[in-house]
Amino acid sequence: MRRFAGIATLVLLSALAAGGARAADLISYPTSTAQQVPIAPPSAKSSWDGFYAGVFGAYQRSPSGGDQYGLGVDIGVNTTFNFVLAGAEVSVTGLGAGSGVNGYVDVLGRGGLLLTDRAVLYAAAGYGIETSGTGQGDALLGGGLEYAITDAVSLRAQYLHGFPVSGSNAKDQVTLGAQFHF
Repeated sequence: MRRFAGIATLVLLSALAAGGARAADLISYPTSTAQQVPIAPPSAKSSWDGFYAGVFGAYQRSPSGGDQYGLGVDIGVNTTFNFVLAGAEVSVTGLGAGSGVNGYVDVLGRGGLLLTDRAVLYAAAGYGIETSGTGQGDALLGGGLEYAITDAVSLRAQYLHGFPVSGSNAKDQVTLGAQFHF
């Protein structure tokens, strides 16, 4: 698990370093005329508002399931208030290992801060349930970093910990994926 946590941390730090700080408004210098002369070109502003859908790769570790790998899809909606993001998401993940295939569905609420016009650091909380096997339900808590590479596509790294609500199998899940914004 340490190896995957290290990889996720490296991805998050790389995205932050690549993003750099961008101004939300033009920097201008007042002149004696009624117009201002812009000094810096406008930055490409990414909008986080609206619906999105995505695909992701997942790694999950639990005492009874061991190490599992899989793929998933998600759909959600975001809205922003100045530099604050709020959103909701539903995802379905198929996980497989030597013990067979397991499905997992979760519903998350997200809240975060816009670090730049293109980078969001967020916390996530919600509920997840196994769709096969024990059918265990989990309270989920975690967070992630999302970086918009274009106005329509963003990359995301996310970590969630599952606290068992029914059953006793705690889970740690790391996902890396792409989101497509509409």
